[in-house]
Amino acid sequence: MPPEPPAIFAADCRACPRLAAFLEDVRTKHSDYHAAPVPAFGPLTARLLIVGLAPGMHGANATGRPFTGDYAGVLLYETLHAHGFASAPESTSADDGLELIDCRITNAVKCLPPQNKPTTEEIRTCNGFLAAEITAMQPQVILALGKIAHDAILRAKGLPLSSLRFAHGAEHTLDAETRLVDSYHCSRYNTQTRRLTPKMFHDLFARIRSHLG
Repeated sequence: MPPEPPAIFAADCRACPRLAAFLEDVRTKHSDYHAAPVPAFGPLTARLLIVGLAPGMHGANATGRPFTGDYAGVLLYETLHAHGFASAPESTSADDGLELIDCRITNAVKCLPPQNKPTTEEIRTCNGFLAAEITAMQPQVILALGKIAHDAILRAKGLPLSSLRFAHGAEHTLDAETRLVDSYHCSRYNTQTRRLTPKMFHDLFARIRSHLG
């Protein structure tokens, strides 16, 4: 019998002791929160895969859906809708009816890390899920939101982290089928400091749309 293919997600994963303990504490303080590993959102058949860092405390960790209810999701979902990748411009809850179109959103780390800072070991431990997800999807474009996501994608593809340099707007060829596009993360800090402006983000998605047609 052939071996089982690697899982793209495990709802009961407790492989990282620090993250598992932190989520237990969060569940105690916020009993109505999802407070567990957060699955990807969007179809596996999508040609665009967006990779973020990790669930936010009062966003995906609360709602159970990437970037939903999170400040970082405000710009992301508005931009996705403007470029035809989402059915609505705002995502408020996991049951709000919003659908992604030819797009899937996941995270490099599936569990909420303390202070939004996963350790290198935690990123590596979670990387098998991302690698399996990319293999299952075979996306044409992968958008990395930030350097941690960029590095996680390279690791998932078995590439040296030094092989492709992260820079906002940079494009890289991962293989014959897949293009990697880099963006600053759409975090509150980056958008409020104007390191990432709505125009910069929209321009990037216009390029992605032109690649996909």
